[in-house]
Amino acid sequence: ASDTAAEIQKYKVKNSSASRRAIITLKMLCEMQIEARIPVKTVKFARVLESEEAEDQVESKFTVTQTSSFLLKSGQALITFEEEKVAEQILRLAKCSVACDRAKMDVKPYALSLDPSVKFEVHIQVSKKSVRFCNAPPTLPEERMRDRLELSFSRASRGGGEVEKLEYHKDTGSGRVTFLSTGVAENLVHRGKFCADAGSDVVLDVLPLYEYQLRKFQTYSGAPSRTVLLGGIQALMDEEDLQDHLEIHFQKPSNYGGEVENIKYVPDGAQLTAFFSEDGKEKEE
Repeated sequence: ASDTAAEIQKYKVKNSSASRRAIITLKMLCEMQIEARIPVKTVKFARVLESEEAEDQVESKFTVTQTSSFLLKSGQALITFEEEKVAEQILRLAKCSVACDRAKMDVKPYALSLDPSVKFEVHIQVSKKSVRFCNAPPTLPEERMRDRLELSFSRASRGGGEVEKLEYHKDTGSGRVTFLSTGVAENLVHRGKFCADAGSDVVLDVLPLYEYQLRKFQTYSGAPSRTVLLGGIQALMDEEDLQDHLEIHFQKPSNYGGEVENIKYVPDGAQLTAFFSEDGKEKEE
């Protein structure tokens, strides 16, 4: 009995350690995940590159790079200098006293920290011989439905061609069909619809069959070396005049400043997102 109790205790300890390891692993995976909204882009194919492409599929590669960004809040400004050493000089200051006509205000410079960004490649293989179809209701027993669909897809009069194989899933009303020659699948995808004979005419949706892989996934983070965040800016005058006074102040060598490449002040009650290119220049949105 004592041996049995010892074995049970060992099992509990082992299971407890495994659970802890699983929880730690799950937490690490959650922390490493990065959520990014990727906008819909219209892609124009300008030319065909010479390559050893497979006869039954089209291969494409896209590189996706997330632009680094920073949310600029009210009472803040971003200023980018032409020289990195000027930004370094400003960041050494605890505060900067900026003259605004008859008034003065203390502005605090901060080093800019950007959220992590991602870069990855999307590799896509689109089949030249196969297509997917859906909206094929099970109006007949599954075997008979499959036979009717294959017969319909094999008819040139309906826009089909000689079928190599066809898969049909009764539960989802979807499947895929592979033709013996290229060209048929492409024509069907361009049309987007196919009229099949399943006892009565049924209009199917036709979609391209493709596979994709994400490769060379990289994360990176950093700070623009020529850009400084200014905080604590008081709305002593209108937006344009205040931004001009800030620019004039930070252009003067006597204020440890230098040539300003870009500046953007955000007034009270507003905010904007600044996007940074690889050379450190920011774009507003």
